Formats: sequence, C-alpha cells, structure tokens
Amino acid sequence: MATRRLGVGETLGALNAALGPGGPVWIKETRTRHLRSRDFLAPHRALQARFDDGQVPERFLQALACLQGPGVAPVLRCAPTPAGLSLQLQRPAVFERVLSAVAAYATPASPASLGQRVLLHCPALRSSPCALRLSQLRTVLVADHLARALRAHGVCVRLVPAVRDPHMLTFLQQLRVDWPAASERASSHTLRSHALEELTSANDGRTLSPGILGRLCLKELVEEQGRTAGYDPNLDNCLVTEDLLSVLAELQEALWHWPEDSHPGLAGAPDTGTDGCLVVHVVSCEEEFQQQKLDLLWQKLVDKAPLRQKHLICGPVKVAGAPGTLMTAPEYYEFRHAQVCKASALKHGGDLAQDPAWTEIFGVLSVATIKFEMLSTAPQNQLFLALADSSISTKGTKSGTFVMYNCARLATLFESYKCSMEQGLYPTFPPVSSLDFSLLHDEYPPLSGSAEPDSSAGLHSPGAPHCCTHRDDMQVPGTAQHGFQLLLQPGASTTPLWSDVRPPAASEGCA
Repeated sequence: MATRRLGVGETLGALNAALGPGGPVWIKETRTRHLRSRDFLAPHRALQARFDDGQVPERFLQALACLQGPGVAPVLRCAPTPAGLSLQLQRPAVFERVLSAVAAYATPASPASLGQRVLLHCPALRSSPCALRLSQLRTVLVADHLARALRAHGVCVRLVPAVRDPHMLTFLQQLRVDWPAASERASSHTLRSHALEELTSANDGRTLSPGILGRLCLKELVEEQGRTAGYDPNLDNCLVTEDLLSVLAELQEALWHWPEDSHPGLAGAPDTGTDGCLVVHVVSCEEEFQQQKLDLLWQKLVDKAPLRQKHLICGPVKVAGAPGTLMTAPEYYEFRHAQVCKASALKHGGDLAQDPAWTEIFGVLSVATIKFEMLSTAPQNQLFLALADSSISTKGTKSGTFVMYNCARLATLFESYKCSMEQGLYPTFPPVSSLDFSLLHDEYPPLSGSAEPDSSAGLHSPGAPHCCTHRDDMQVPGTAQHGFQLLLQPGASTTPLWSDVRPPAASEGCA
C-alpha cells in the first residue's frame, strides 16, 4: 500500500489519467447536498466531449473502481448517474489512513514547483498613493497574495516594479504588503537605441513632444506570429515614450539578473534566461489595453523577450450607492480604520484610538477587513464595496469584521479547550488502532491539498474569463477566495454532519 499522504490533487490527477489522454474531466464535489453520495464527479458534458454520447467504456470504469497510486484515496464505487460519472471514496479507510499518520499531514508538504521562476509585475505601484484607485489597490493585494501563494509552493518569485516613492512604501507597510524598494531607475539606453532603429516617424512633419520617440505598428507583429487570440482587436500603433522604455528596462533587468540568494534551487542553474521564467502582469481592467501594448512592444524591441507572459486582469471595484472612482486607496483605508475604531468604542467604551496599546490592533483589523473584501471575490469578477456603517456589523457573513470577530471567538473556545485538557477534564484520545472507522461513512474525507491535480508543467490555466490566453497559461495555487469561503461556510468545506454549524452571531456594532 502507498504510504504517501492522501491528497485531492493526487486523486484528481489519477482519475483524469484513468480516462485516457485528454484534458481534465473530474471535479471535486463540494456541495453539501451531494457529498453524502459522491466525492468526485465527471460531469456529463465533459464526458460527451471525451466519449461518444458520453458513454464511458467498461474498461475505464473497471480501472476507476480499482484506482491506486501514491497519494490516491481508495475508491469505494464508481457508477454513471444523470449528472455524470459519480465516484465515492472508501471514507472509513481514508479516515484511518489520515488519523494513523497525523504527524505526516501536519508537516508541510515538499514544494512541487521547486526551481520555477515567476516575475510578478504590478504596474499600479508606479503611481503615488494619492492617485491609487480602488481597482488598482485590488491588483496590489492580489499580486501580494499571489506572491505568497507561489512562494509557499516552492516557486521563486521576483516582484516588479521596485517602489521608489517613499509615500507608497509607507502605505504598503500600512497594508502589510511586503514589496521591494529602489532608489533609482534602471537604465533604458540599450532599449532606446533599439527603439530608434525600429521607429517610424509619428510627427508627419511636426515636431514630437518631449519624451515621445515615435510610433510603432504592433498589429503586424500579432498577425505575423499568429497570436491574435486574447489580444484586443483595436491594437494597432503604440506611441513609444521614454517612460514606456523605462518600464521595459526595469522588467528586462529583473528578468536577467535574479538575486543570488533569491532561491536555493537556482544556485548555479544554467537556465537563468527568459525560457525558464513566467512573467505575470497583474493589472486592472482599465489598464489591460496598455499592458497588452507593453507586452507586444517588449517582443518587438528585445530578441530574447519572454514568450511566457500571462495577464491576470482584475475586475472593476464599485462602491454601492457612490462612484467608486472618486475614492482613493488611502481614503478607503482611513475610512475602514475609522469604522473599526468606532465599532471598538461602541463595544468597549472610551476613545481607544488614542490608546497606544490599541494602535497596532486597529491597524491589523483595518487591513484584514480590506484584504477580506478585496480578495474574497474571484479577481476577474466585478467587486462591490459597501461603505455604510452597517457594513462593520458582526451579523451576516459578508464583512471582514464578522469573520475576524468570530475567528476570535473560536480562538477563545480552543484556548478554553486547551486549558480544560491540561486540567484533565477530557479523557486521553484512544489509540487509533482501537477506533471503529466504519461509522464514518457519511463524513467528508479529510483529504489534504487543493482541488487541482499535480502537473509537471506546474502552472496552468483555470479557463477564467478576462484572462488573456495568448501566452502559456497559469493558475494561482490556493486562490484567495477559496480560503475565505472556508471561513464563511465552514460546513460546506468540512463535512455534511457539520453543515448546520455556524459561528455564533453577536450584537450590532461589536468589534
């Protein structure tokens, strides 16, 4: 029997491989009403695309029924249903495997993407804080989360641009965003020379404005390389400026000169050029058109520009009942900070905002509320913010304050349980070998890992809308909204028997 710890990704990978060559078909079941009868589903439409009339050959059904492999959960049954091919695991066996090796599951898994490099580019950080729109703030927080998630998976990440504005650095520190700083710009002399060789005159007999070098036709480049899919059809000419070349110079510099201590797996590695690196541009939907121009300009001016580029386009941010574009990111932070202080004053009384002991607490609560709001919705979707005072309520499940408050309550319960254990109020947990796991057939199996199969390619596409597909695709491992759904709907993410359990609500205005 395989001793590797069981995982969702490993099981999905084996299930898809068992159906033969082709794209992924299986999905992890998460809906409470279906978890009692199945753990994985191959939807009927996906099966129709793979097999004639969606009928799975018997040999594949037999292979699924006896599926085995490292990290693959044991299968109880696999049968066709109106919804598709339904598969249920041997849940008692899964529980026994997990509880018999708790230490292995408590230890972080070895990164599967060790040695991969990602250059993460967030153009919004080239502006000043007072000019940072809410949609741009969203890209900053998404990029920060993406960097943390990739690093947790063993990926070497470099962040661009290095921030030069001291006010922006201060604001990022307020947001608990770790981003590199720089004192000067990268030299664009070489790129400028290449650009002047390629440029056609854009003045038509007129003098060019200061900072403008000329105009380049990008449409021909797209058509020549057959990469029209994903590009805006209105892309034609690009006005080349000194600022644009400075941006490209910084990207090129970061791509070619990785810090020696950036990742132990890169020491002495021969593949330090562009081929082994994925460039990810995290931009708002308003900046998408300009970023596509920058992408193509890079290809036009640099022979060894990276072919693997991905645009992660974040949807717009709207404020309910007000034009969100009128509020800047610092104003939004101050607004949420004031709400947190007000809610705490209602709960505890007095002006706690003036108490140094509470200053750090209020800052953490404010940032957590903002990040929860910005990251709990899938990045490509439009985001609506509620700025009314009622949005700081601990009732309902839509505010960051609600989740933080109830997490604090749960932490208190856990601490109380720990103290009770130390006092001997609870019996010692019996040996795993003495437990009867056969009663756990309705419990949701405690499998580890994300609902994405492992892949040797590492990063691949989720097929999300608004994401350009003109480059090698990429998926963020462990997307933010999945983690927040775990907080909002614990029952749906754990087990049917706990689906009705919710953190207790509190009175209005508590913090």
